[in-house]
Parts: sequence; C-alpha cells; structure tokens
Amino acid sequence: MGIIGWIVLGLIVGAIAKLIMPGKDPGGIIVTMLLGVVGAFLGGLLGQWLFGIGLETFWSLQTWIVAIIGSVVVLGIYRVIVGRKAVKG
Repeated sequence: MGIIGWIVLGLIVGAIAKLIMPGKDPGGIIVTMLLGVVGAFLGGLLGQWLFGIGLETFWSLQTWIVAIIGSVVVLGIYRVIVGRKAVKG
C-alpha cells in the first residue's frame, strides 16, 4: 500500500477509533485522526511482527482491522498520558 493510501487509511481509522472510544480528547477530532495515522502504522508493524499480517491493500479487511486495533491502542495510550498530565498540571 502506498504512503498516500496509508495516510488516508489512518485518518479514517482515527475517526473510527474516536467512535469506538467516545469521550473528550484534548485536541479534538484532528488530533485523534492524526493519532489514527500513527495507530495504523503501529498496528501494521505489530500485526506483521506478531501474526504475520500487516497493512496489505487499502480494501483488505485485515488491513482495516489491524489499523483500527492499532488506532484504538494509540488513542488509549494518548488518553492515559494526557489525562495524567492534566491532573498534575
């Protein structure tokens, strides 16, 4: 999958991750979608490393599942880190 397809996929799954994990996020939907790009990349790497599946083609179901899982994980980590800073600050 090309870099443009990967970025578009990440933006879309970032929005999907926001739907799966509703709540207030610092930075709003734009930051969440950018985290989706990171999550899609991370999901692809971890999927390839752990299970031998990664980001294949844009329309592949496994690509979407791996990218969504990665985005949800990154969004969860982001909320933990930012939430902790908000409480301290």
